[in-house]
Parts: sequence; structure tokens; C-alpha cells
Amino acid sequence: MSAAQRPLVVVGDTLLDQDVDGEATRLAPDAPAPVVDVTVDRSRPGGAGLAALLAARGGREVVLVTALGDDAASRTVREALRSLVTLAEVPLDGTLPVKTRIRAGGRPLARVDRGGGTPGSPGRAALAALRNAGAVLVADYGHGTAGALRRHLADAAHTAPLVWDPHPRGERPVPGVRLATPNAAEARLLLGSDGGPRNDQGPLRVHGARGTRLGELWGAAAVAVTLGERGALLTRPHSGDHLYVPAAYRAQGDPCGAGDRFAATAASVLADGGLPEEAVQLAVAEAAAFVASGGAGALRPGEALSGDEAPGRPRDAYGLAEAVRTRGGTVVAAGGCFDLLHAGHVGLLQNARRTGDCLIVCVNSDASVTRLKGPGRPINPVADRVRVLAGLGCVDAVAVFDEDTPEPLLRRLRPDVWVKGGDYSADTLPEAAVLREWGGQALVLPYLDGRSTTELARRAALGATVRPAPPPVPSRTRR
Repeated sequence: MSAAQRPLVVVGDTLLDQDVDGEATRLAPDAPAPVVDVTVDRSRPGGAGLAALLAARGGREVVLVTALGDDAASRTVREALRSLVTLAEVPLDGTLPVKTRIRAGGRPLARVDRGGGTPGSPGRAALAALRNAGAVLVADYGHGTAGALRRHLADAAHTAPLVWDPHPRGERPVPGVRLATPNAAEARLLLGSDGGPRNDQGPLRVHGARGTRLGELWGAAAVAVTLGERGALLTRPHSGDHLYVPAAYRAQGDPCGAGDRFAATAASVLADGGLPEEAVQLAVAEAAAFVASGGAGALRPGEALSGDEAPGRPRDAYGLAEAVRTRGGTVVAAGGCFDLLHAGHVGLLQNARRTGDCLIVCVNSDASVTRLKGPGRPINPVADRVRVLAGLGCVDAVAVFDEDTPEPLLRRLRPDVWVKGGDYSADTLPEAAVLREWGGQALVLPYLDGRSTTELARRAALGATVRPAPPPVPSRTRR
């Protein structure tokens, strides 16, 4: 069995994360503290448990090696994970850590931490999982699971790609790690006095130097220092090479869980035989999409096998639409072939984004474009069209549909506003009747005259038939 067919094994500390959301419109009578009227109270696996769930979202087989006990929090996590990943439990002496975030109006007010225990010795199931791993992700949250398996993780680094997401209070990565993924603050803290000034938003050379130093200390093949909305900086300690991977867009949303999304994506790419450079590029894109779709707080039970989150894929669009609706925002959608992106398209999409809180672009598949436009179209395949659209700052997500009209996709997205450009009237738009099914609205926005893909293609073809004048022959002067 190839490495890509073997399971991804996640090793680390699972937590129980709780989100208590509500509104704070008054202060308590006995102290100047806000009173939160709770509207939503959710629990989900956190830490290594969240990393395992995210790794499983694309349908990959995932084994989670983690410490669980007999307490209520452990039972809640076990029940949530059981049908989505394979559990190889390590005994826990004590109770599972519980982290409760209290938020009002989407803004954090406080976090309450409870519980904690000590992992025991790993059993045969945990050790067998490591021996059979296609790749290993260590999600270390500083509670001891990585330490309990350290010797076996060192052995696994010789047989499978190993990604280590470190914690300042956790274990030092074992030698031979393929990729370590500290964030900027963790990289500084892990180096202690050698970490330099406390400037986690500093120039890239500072993060590059930290990544290089950590890689040398750990004997890691590569270190990716994650920089939040700025992306990530990949360093190769032994060669001194640095690769900066910026995020395609600035994701607005809850960043909780973005580091787990990054590490899980990177481990999956390495499990499939990818290079660290490929792993980091996809991980940056997926982490941004995860934040834009609401982060860990937007996850719902049973979602882990519903698809992936790569930018431009339908799962990202649906999750984003649901997250924006949950916050009371306005979901805007626009559609078309977008075969050759031009100024008319960009102006339309920029105006569309201003009408709401997110913009989802619905794009015709290659087969759909061919049926609508005829042979020779599309000029650009759908993967390229999606990538170009996703790179626009005004576009929050892209979804592809294979039908001749976007109506089935719109029924799944249920946007509040559907935008078209051109000489339509809102009432005569083909999609207007569909929008009315859930109270949505169709809008027509101005479109720049004289810009169209067909006209651009015609002019390009015409230019290709005109033979350029031959270059002038330099004169030769006899001496």
C-alpha cells in the first residue's frame, strides 16, 4: 500500500472547545462587567481533535492518537469524533481541558479554562497507527501527549512525512521532521532570548531568521512560520532558502482553528507525495478560506466529510454563506463565464461586493461554457478562471456549476442578492424568480461599454493574423 493510501495519523492533545455567543447591552448591577444574554452555546473538539476533523473533511482516512478519560468532556469529544475519525486512545489521568470563549456581538470578552490531566503510556492501537501511517501530524498543545509518544514519533519520522505544529510549553520536535509550522509568536517564544525583539508583525527577514534557527535546532527539513493574514514564510535551514507565500486575499472572520487548518492541509499534501513548497502554498490558501467561512466557530456536527475548503470550491462558498447569514449579514452572489477577465468584470464585481457583506462568484464549468458559447470556448479552463477570480480582493469565494444556468447552485447558496451587469431589468432577469423563493433580490449594476470576452477574443485573433514587419537590417559600412 502506497503512503497516499495509508491513513494520516494525528497525534496530540485534544481539548473541548466551547463557544458562548450573545449580546451585551447592559452592565451587571454589582460590578462594571457586561452581562451577556446568551443566544448560542456550542461545543466541539479542539486542539488535535479539531486538526483531525479538518484533515478528514476531504474524505481522507484519519486516525487520531490522543489522551481521553472518563470525564464528561472526554465523553462529549469521543462522541463527536467517533463516526468521523478512528480513535486510538491514550489513557488520561485527570480530566480533559475545556476552553470556553465568551463573545458578545462576535467580539471576544473572556476565555475560561478548566480541567487538565496527564497522558499515560500509549497502547498497542496507538503504536500500530504510527507504524502504518502515510503521514503524521503532531498537534502539540502542551498537555503531554506528544511527550508520551516521543520515542515512537522519532521512529515514525524515518518512515513517513512528519509535520509538527509546536507549542511553547510543549515538546521539542523530534529530528527528521519534514515540516514544522510555528506561528510568528510561537517562533519567537520557542527561541527564548534568541528570538529577538517582540515584534510578531516585523519584516520577513526577522521571521526567516527565526525559522532558520529553529530548523537548525530541531534538525527539521523545513520550517514554515505562519503570519496570519500575511500568509507564511517557508525556510530551508540547511540551504538558507526562503519562500514567502502571501495569502491571496485578506480573510475577515474568526481565526480560531486557522493554525490547525494550515497544519492539517500541509500534512495531507505531504502524504500525497507533495513537496513542502506545495504544502505551504495550499495550506495558506485553505487557512484563508477557513477564516473567511467563519473559522472553527462555524463548524457544525457531521460536516467533517462534506468536502474540502480549497478556495473556489463549492464547500467554501456554502460555508461562507452560512457563516455570514448566521452573523446577520447580507450574502451577495454574481455569476458568469469569466473566460477572459477584463475591466468590465472587475468593475461589476467591485460594485457587487459593496452591496453586502460577502461576494460569492458562480462560474460556469468548462462543459457549460462550451454549450453556451460554442466550440473553442472556454479559452481558459475552469481551474484558471477560478484562481484568477479568487485572487481579486472583492471576491470572497467562488463556486462552479455545471448546468446551463446557476439556478440549482443558487438554491443551495440562497444568497440575499443576485447581481448581473448589462441591459437587463431586475424583473426580467432569468434568476429573479428563483431568488423570490426565499425572499432574495435580483439587482442589475452598470457595466462598462465595449468590454466583452467575445470582443477581446476577436481582437486577439485578428492581431495574430497580422504578420509583423520584419526587423530592420543593420547597415554595414565598409572601412
